[in-house]
Amino acid sequence: MYSRVRPTVTGRPRVVALVGVDGSGKTTQAHRLATALSETGLPATYWQNAGGRRWFGRLARRLGRGSDAQRLLGRAGLLLVESVLRWLAIARALLRSRLRGRVAVMDRYAVCQYASIRAHDGSRVAEWLARRAYALFPRPDVTFFLAVDPAVAVHRIDLRAEDHESEEFLATSTAAYRSLPEFATFVVIDANGTPDEVAARIGAHLGALTGPTYARP
Repeated sequence: MYSRVRPTVTGRPRVVALVGVDGSGKTTQAHRLATALSETGLPATYWQNAGGRRWFGRLARRLGRGSDAQRLLGRAGLLLVESVLRWLAIARALLRSRLRGRVAVMDRYAVCQYASIRAHDGSRVAEWLARRAYALFPRPDVTFFLAVDPAVAVHRIDLRAEDHESEEFLATSTAAYRSLPEFATFVVIDANGTPDEVAARIGAHLGALTGPTYARP
Protein backbone atom coordinates (compact mmCIF):
# COMPACT_ATOMS: atom_id res chain seq x y z
CA MET A 1 0.00 0.00 0.00
CA TYR A 2 1.48 3.31 -1.03
CA SER A 3 1.53 6.29 1.30
CA ARG A 4 0.73 9.74 -0.09
CA VAL A 5 4.02 11.29 1.07
CA ARG A 6 7.26 9.61 2.09
CA PRO A 7 9.47 12.11 3.95
CA THR A 8 13.21 11.52 4.12
CA VAL A 9 14.98 11.00 7.45
CA THR A 10 15.51 14.74 7.76
CA GLY A 11 11.90 15.47 6.92
CA ARG A 12 12.87 17.09 3.62
CA PRO A 13 12.43 15.65 0.14
CA ARG A 14 15.19 14.35 -2.08
CA VAL A 15 13.06 13.71 -5.17
CA VAL A 16 9.99 15.73 -6.17
CA ALA A 17 8.22 14.81 -9.42
CA LEU A 18 5.78 16.83 -11.48
CA VAL A 19 3.75 14.78 -13.90
CA GLY A 20 0.74 15.24 -16.17
CA VAL A 21 -0.28 15.59 -19.78
CA ASP A 22 1.41 17.85 -22.30
CA GLY A 23 0.34 21.44 -21.71
CA SER A 24 -0.31 20.98 -18.00
CA GLY A 25 2.57 23.27 -17.05
CA LYS A 26 5.07 20.71 -15.77
CA THR A 27 8.14 22.43 -17.14
CA THR A 28 7.14 25.90 -15.94
CA GLN A 29 6.29 24.71 -12.45
CA ALA A 30 9.33 22.43 -12.10
CA HIS A 31 11.64 25.33 -12.99
CA ARG A 32 9.90 27.60 -10.52
CA LEU A 33 9.94 25.00 -7.78
CA ALA A 34 13.65 24.28 -8.14
CA THR A 35 14.43 28.00 -7.97
CA ALA A 36 12.14 28.62 -5.01
CA LEU A 37 13.55 25.69 -3.01
CA SER A 38 17.12 26.86 -3.64
CA GLU A 39 16.23 30.38 -2.52
CA THR A 40 14.92 29.04 0.78
CA GLY A 41 18.21 27.26 1.48
CA LEU A 42 17.27 23.83 0.15
CA PRO A 43 19.50 23.40 -2.95
CA ALA A 44 17.49 21.93 -5.80
CA THR A 45 18.07 21.23 -9.48
CA TYR A 46 15.54 21.08 -12.30
CA TRP A 47 15.72 18.00 -14.54
CA GLN A 48 13.79 17.46 -17.76
CA ASN A 49 13.20 13.77 -18.30
CA ALA A 50 11.73 13.84 -21.78
CA GLY A 51 11.46 10.76 -23.93
CA GLY A 52 12.31 12.45 -27.22
CA ARG A 53 8.80 12.32 -28.71
CA ARG A 54 8.82 16.03 -29.64
CA TRP A 55 12.29 15.78 -31.18
CA PHE A 56 11.29 12.80 -33.28
CA GLY A 57 8.15 14.66 -34.33
CA ARG A 58 10.29 17.49 -35.69
CA LEU A 59 12.52 14.95 -37.44
CA ALA A 60 9.45 13.34 -39.02
CA ARG A 61 8.42 16.71 -40.43
CA ARG A 62 11.87 17.31 -41.88
CA LEU A 63 11.80 13.91 -43.55
CA GLY A 64 8.34 14.48 -44.95
CA ARG A 65 6.73 11.87 -42.72
CA GLY A 66 4.07 14.15 -41.26
CA SER A 67 4.31 15.62 -37.77
CA ASP A 68 3.80 12.43 -35.79
CA ALA A 69 6.85 10.67 -34.33
CA GLN A 70 4.85 7.45 -34.34
CA ARG A 71 4.69 7.55 -38.14
CA LEU A 72 8.45 7.72 -38.23
CA LEU A 73 9.27 4.93 -35.78
CA GLY A 74 6.04 2.97 -35.52
CA ARG A 75 4.11 2.64 -32.28
CA ALA A 76 6.23 -0.12 -30.75
CA GLY A 77 9.48 1.49 -31.91
CA LEU A 78 8.56 4.89 -30.52
CA LEU A 79 7.52 3.49 -27.13
CA LEU A 80 10.78 1.54 -26.93
CA VAL A 81 12.96 4.53 -27.84
CA GLU A 82 10.97 6.78 -25.50
CA SER A 83 11.32 4.30 -22.63
CA VAL A 84 15.09 4.04 -23.09
CA LEU A 85 15.69 7.78 -23.42
CA ARG A 86 13.55 8.62 -20.39
CA TRP A 87 15.26 5.89 -18.34
CA LEU A 88 18.68 7.33 -19.17
CA ALA A 89 17.53 10.87 -18.35
CA ILE A 90 16.11 9.87 -14.96
CA ALA A 91 19.19 7.82 -14.08
CA ARG A 92 21.46 10.77 -14.85
CA ALA A 93 19.29 13.18 -12.87
CA LEU A 94 19.12 10.99 -9.79
CA LEU A 95 22.83 10.18 -9.80
CA ARG A 96 23.99 13.78 -10.23
CA SER A 97 21.53 15.11 -7.67
CA ARG A 98 22.60 12.51 -5.11
CA LEU A 99 26.30 13.21 -5.67
CA ARG A 100 25.74 16.96 -5.31
CA GLY A 101 23.43 16.66 -2.32
CA ARG A 102 20.62 18.52 -4.08
CA VAL A 103 16.90 17.94 -4.32
CA ALA A 104 15.98 16.54 -7.75
CA VAL A 105 12.95 18.36 -9.13
CA MET A 106 11.82 16.05 -11.88
CA ASP A 107 9.90 17.29 -14.92
CA ARG A 108 8.30 13.90 -15.69
CA TYR A 109 9.19 10.60 -14.04
CA ALA A 110 8.73 6.86 -14.46
CA VAL A 111 4.93 7.00 -14.20
CA CYS A 112 4.88 9.21 -17.29
CA GLN A 113 6.21 6.31 -19.32
CA TYR A 114 3.60 3.92 -17.98
CA ALA A 115 0.87 6.46 -18.83
CA SER A 116 2.36 7.00 -22.30
CA ILE A 117 2.27 3.27 -23.00
CA ARG A 118 -1.37 3.09 -21.94
CA ALA A 119 -2.37 6.22 -23.87
CA HIS A 120 -0.79 4.85 -27.05
CA ASP A 121 -2.43 1.43 -26.67
CA GLY A 122 0.84 -0.27 -25.87
CA SER A 123 0.77 -3.90 -24.83
CA ARG A 124 0.73 -5.12 -21.24
CA VAL A 125 4.09 -6.69 -21.96
CA ALA A 126 5.51 -3.30 -22.92
CA GLU A 127 4.34 -1.78 -19.64
CA TRP A 128 5.58 -4.78 -17.67
CA LEU A 129 9.03 -4.46 -19.24
CA ALA A 130 9.09 -0.71 -18.57
CA ARG A 131 8.12 -1.24 -14.95
CA ARG A 132 10.86 -3.83 -14.53
CA ALA A 133 13.44 -1.43 -15.95
CA TYR A 134 12.24 1.62 -13.99
CA ALA A 135 11.94 -0.33 -10.71
CA LEU A 136 15.58 0.62 -10.10
CA PHE A 137 14.52 4.20 -9.36
CA PRO A 138 13.18 5.32 -5.97
CA ARG A 139 9.61 6.44 -5.66
CA PRO A 140 9.55 10.25 -5.30
CA ASP A 141 8.98 11.72 -1.86
CA VAL A 142 6.02 13.46 -3.43
CA THR A 143 4.51 13.35 -6.92
CA PHE A 144 2.42 16.30 -8.08
CA PHE A 145 -0.10 15.50 -10.80
CA LEU A 146 -1.00 18.70 -12.65
CA ALA A 147 -4.63 18.27 -13.64
CA VAL A 148 -5.68 20.45 -16.56
CA ASP A 149 -8.69 20.71 -18.83
CA PRO A 150 -7.77 19.38 -22.31
CA ALA A 151 -8.97 22.60 -23.98
CA VAL A 152 -6.69 24.67 -21.74
CA ALA A 153 -3.78 22.33 -22.45
CA VAL A 154 -4.33 22.56 -26.23
CA HIS A 155 -4.36 26.35 -26.04
CA ARG A 156 -1.04 26.37 -24.17
CA ILE A 157 0.55 23.94 -26.63
CA ASP A 158 -0.61 26.01 -29.58
CA LEU A 159 0.84 29.17 -28.02
CA ARG A 160 4.33 27.70 -27.93
CA ALA A 161 3.96 26.88 -31.65
CA GLU A 162 6.26 23.85 -31.53
CA ASP A 163 3.80 21.00 -31.86
CA HIS A 164 0.12 20.16 -31.49
CA GLU A 165 -2.06 17.73 -29.58
CA SER A 166 -5.78 17.09 -29.87
CA GLU A 167 -8.21 17.45 -26.99
CA GLU A 168 -9.21 13.84 -27.55
CA PHE A 169 -5.67 12.54 -27.10
CA LEU A 170 -5.05 14.70 -24.05
CA ALA A 171 -8.25 13.36 -22.50
CA THR A 172 -7.02 9.84 -23.26
CA SER A 173 -3.66 10.64 -21.64
CA THR A 174 -5.38 12.02 -18.55
CA ALA A 175 -7.42 8.85 -18.28
CA ALA A 176 -4.22 6.81 -18.63
CA TYR A 177 -2.63 8.62 -15.69
CA ARG A 178 -5.73 8.19 -13.57
CA SER A 179 -5.80 4.46 -14.35
CA LEU A 180 -2.33 3.88 -12.92
CA PRO A 181 -2.11 2.10 -9.55
CA GLU A 182 0.23 4.88 -8.41
CA PHE A 183 -2.39 7.56 -8.97
CA ALA A 184 -3.78 7.17 -5.44
CA THR A 185 -0.43 8.40 -4.10
CA PHE A 186 -0.31 11.57 -6.25
CA VAL A 187 -1.04 15.03 -4.90
CA VAL A 188 -3.50 16.36 -7.49
CA ILE A 189 -3.02 20.05 -8.31
CA ASP A 190 -5.55 22.13 -10.23
CA ALA A 191 -3.31 23.40 -13.05
CA ASN A 192 -5.92 25.42 -14.94
CA GLY A 193 -4.96 28.75 -13.36
CA THR A 194 -2.12 31.17 -13.88
CA PRO A 195 1.46 30.04 -13.22
CA ASP A 196 1.43 31.98 -9.92
CA GLU A 197 -1.81 30.33 -8.80
CA VAL A 198 -0.56 26.85 -9.63
CA ALA A 199 2.79 27.48 -7.94
CA ALA A 200 0.99 28.62 -4.79
CA ARG A 201 -1.04 25.39 -4.73
CA ILE A 202 2.11 23.29 -5.10
CA GLY A 203 3.86 25.30 -2.38
CA ALA A 204 1.01 24.82 0.06
CA HIS A 205 1.28 21.05 -0.25
CA LEU A 206 5.06 20.88 -0.33
CA GLY A 207 5.25 22.93 2.87
CA ALA A 208 4.27 19.81 4.79
CA LEU A 209 7.60 18.29 3.75
CA THR A 210 9.95 21.26 3.70
CA GLY A 211 8.60 23.19 6.66
CA PRO A 212 7.57 26.85 6.84
CA THR A 213 10.67 28.07 4.95
CA TYR A 214 8.98 27.23 1.64
CA ALA A 215 6.58 30.11 1.23
CA ARG A 216 7.39 31.62 -2.15
CA PRO A 217 5.24 30.58 -5.15
